[in-house]
Amino acid sequence: MFCVSCVASQECATYVNTFIGTSNFGATFPGPIAPRGMASVSPFNVAGKQNKLEKDSRWLSNPYVYENTFLTGFSQVNLSGVGCPDLGVILVMPTTGEVQTNHLDYGTTYSNEIGKAGYYSNTLDKYNIKTEFTASTRVGVNKFTFPKGKSNILINLGLGLTNEQDAMVQVVSPTEIQGVRSVGSFCYNSPEDAYPVYFVARFSKPATNYGVWKTPDTYQGEEAKWMTYNGKTRIMERNTKMVVGDSIGTYFSYEFDKEETVEVKIGISYVSIENARENLEKETGNKSFDTVYKETFNQWNSLLSRIKVKGGTEDDKINFYTALYHTLIHPNTLNDVNGDYPEIKTGKIGNTKDTRFTVFSLWDTYRNLHQLMSLVYPKQQSNMVKSMLDMYDENGWLPKWELNSTETFTMVGDPASIVITDTYIKGIQDFNVNKAYEAMLKSATTLDNNPLRPGLKNYLNNGYLVVGQRGPVSTTQEYNAADYAIAVLAKELGKTDDYKTFKKRSLSYYKFYDKDFKLLRPRNEDGSFYKPFDPLAGANFEENVGYIEGNAWQYAFMAPHDVKGMIKLYGGGKSFTNQLQKLFDTNQFDMANEPDIAYPYWFNYVKGEAWRSQKIVRELASKYFQNKPAGLPGNDDTGTMSAWLIYAMSGIYPASIGDNVYQITSPVFDEVEIALNSEYYSGKSIKIITKNNSEENKYIQSIKLNNKPLKGYSVTHQQLVNGGVLEIELGKNPIK
Repeated sequence: MFCVSCVASQECATYVNTFIGTSNFGATFPGPIAPRGMASVSPFNVAGKQNKLEKDSRWLSNPYVYENTFLTGFSQVNLSGVGCPDLGVILVMPTTGEVQTNHLDYGTTYSNEIGKAGYYSNTLDKYNIKTEFTASTRVGVNKFTFPKGKSNILINLGLGLTNEQDAMVQVVSPTEIQGVRSVGSFCYNSPEDAYPVYFVARFSKPATNYGVWKTPDTYQGEEAKWMTYNGKTRIMERNTKMVVGDSIGTYFSYEFDKEETVEVKIGISYVSIENARENLEKETGNKSFDTVYKETFNQWNSLLSRIKVKGGTEDDKINFYTALYHTLIHPNTLNDVNGDYPEIKTGKIGNTKDTRFTVFSLWDTYRNLHQLMSLVYPKQQSNMVKSMLDMYDENGWLPKWELNSTETFTMVGDPASIVITDTYIKGIQDFNVNKAYEAMLKSATTLDNNPLRPGLKNYLNNGYLVVGQRGPVSTTQEYNAADYAIAVLAKELGKTDDYKTFKKRSLSYYKFYDKDFKLLRPRNEDGSFYKPFDPLAGANFEENVGYIEGNAWQYAFMAPHDVKGMIKLYGGGKSFTNQLQKLFDTNQFDMANEPDIAYPYWFNYVKGEAWRSQKIVRELASKYFQNKPAGLPGNDDTGTMSAWLIYAMSGIYPASIGDNVYQITSPVFDEVEIALNSEYYSGKSIKIITKNNSEENKYIQSIKLNNKPLKGYSVTHQQLVNGGVLEIELGKNPIK
């Protein structure tokens, strides 16, 4: 349940509904996290006694699904909006009565859910325990209100979203435990890619009894006495302090003669137990639950208030600020309070005075999320680029899909190049651009053992990848986009020859164009078109010969670096418009996936057709983004879908690559004001003011920039960040 009653001056963070995206494969979680937090707490309801949804493996990519009803704990580190499982571990579970260690036995239904920025609560039906949670950047804070009688707090290290179970837990005292849990098979990668999550848990009240367990009952380690339990699990006797292996856990038990509250603070680190303890002490120390929550709420409110809106409905504001909230989860913090972080691949511990970011889902986020960060949170974006360059120093390559200092190599293309170039040309230049350019060239020219660009020899020889290589059409398009980004940065740096070379390389997608189908079609090694060709094959994530997570229609117009050239390729404005409109009319547009999310804006590039963009963007925003658990079109992809909505509701979108231009459509709000960072931008703020705004009035009648008529339907980044005021007048009838 989510409830909010707001007035015009209400704090922006109160509009966040953390349940949006917890259904319909959105893969978000409703529990608390601080902005860009390392620690996060989520109810875990995807293990056992599930409804029919458990048969779909995509639900297992996140710890919580709104429709599920059986809860087995609260995981302390989680990912938001990703399509593959990882983390979802260190499960804390309060119970009453005798200790049970099988999650199917101690699990329970729950009720009275509340979720908001920095806070989550529910009631465990089986035990009548009220649970509450908040978090600082590196510490999850768990609060349990127990009834009178015997009560327990379990920490299960065997349960999680992936198969690794190797762990250790040690009781330090009746109020503290420490341990480590192995994770890391993201998208079913090799167990060799596993990495440790260290933790220290501190209890506000000393336990009257405690111990550890292991299932099954084979145990290697210090000698200990065991008690048989349920014929399966054996629980170590009181004062046994450590267990190592798979399917292990620990319990702290209490005897309460009245209702009592116990808080458990859990510090997280990817470096060491010592650092986890330091994170806990430095960030939360003796702070109360309410103090930590207030501090985290204030952090959220400060960041969300960088964009202020007026007008729109209550649901519009909730959808908008929840989307902005989702964009501020990943990339998230990897370094500890002392600056330590695990380097990628080297096995060494690095140190930073800034923020080392992690979770770079770049195939998704290069399209809009990093542009949003550059506009609204440029200091964060600067540190993200610096983190990428540190990875290059450590790993020899820019990141592709990096997760907690492991490179998963998920998806295709060379997206870091696009992000770095876009950041630089937006005026965020306080990073080593020469190193960045060197790294970009390496990925674009290394022919052998190139993990970022497999098939590069074919690409350079033919201009494209061929049938038999992974997604040859879509992968070629991704390489094209990255090459154009390199060309743009080369031009900025005065490297004219490189500019010409990479710009030419960026246009090779032309060779896939089949004028009979008016689509991009895979080619064989000998240059012939692949047969038989089914343009619809590949929709809904089905495997196909030519494309990655899409079909020929969904990749037909994916040349965000060459929109004008693409229009010419398709036979000019009228022919291009007809083919693009057909994508929408035949329901081939996929709002739930990245390759085609810029397509609604391509009509802006054809004279007399911009009204189509205005109509379609509004319809998509209304249809797929709503104030309910299924209120995202699908996987949020670490905030990419949410970023699309923020732009759509604001009336601007960075649809193209390398030109710093925003396409203009009809805003949802009467006014949007974006505060600008004076360290990077000369203007104080950007204002987008909409006149005659209503559900019926969705077509732009006129546009003014700084009180002067604006020709066309686009505005540059520089025009906005100089302190631009964009005035958009709407009406019922399209301007054709």
